Amino acid sequence: MSMRPDDHRRKWDRKEYERLAQERLLAKTSTATEDEPVTKELLKQREYKVDLDSKLGKSMVINKSTPSSQSGGYYCNVCDCVVKDSINFLDHINGKKHQRNLGMSMKVERSSLDQVKERFKINKKKTEEKKKDYELESRVKEAKEEEERYREYKREKRKERKRKIEEVEESEAGTSELAAIMGFAGFGAKKKN
Repeated sequence: MSMRPDDHRRKWDRKEYERLAQERLLAKTSTATEDEPVTKELLKQREYKVDLDSKLGKSMVINKSTPSSQSGGYYCNVCDCVVKDSINFLDHINGKKHQRNLGMSMKVERSSLDQVKERFKINKKKTEEKKKDYELESRVKEAKEEEERYREYKREKRKERKRKIEEVEESEAGTSELAAIMGFAGFGAKKKN
């Protein structure tokens, strides 16, 4: 440093700072060789269901002291942000920033032929199970409908029999009145029991 009183500027010691820079470079290279490179997971399917309906149709009182996780909209606890609507929330969850915060790269694992065949087998089994369940349900439904039709048929038969009996009784009542008017008990036909 110069000792002149009119020189107010600071003077740098080049040798000192060159030495510090060399030490910093040595420290950086030594830590870089010791640390392993950061490997991120490949992109994979989500294992949980995204909850978009829990706050639907509900009203909340929000003020300045309300934490962001309880404020209006959808809160992402990974990125610590609030998104106002469901479409933007889904875009955020599927986006680069969120996936990086989860520790995933945006690369997708390449599937082998065997993996694809296995997936086809699994999906085929699922569809067959659904068909079996559907067939069972449809058979039970058809059986109930058939039973209901049979019951309705029986009811109609009973009603028909009642109508016939009432008609016979009415005709008998009419003949007995006629016989009483004419002055005798009956026309000679008797009912056999």
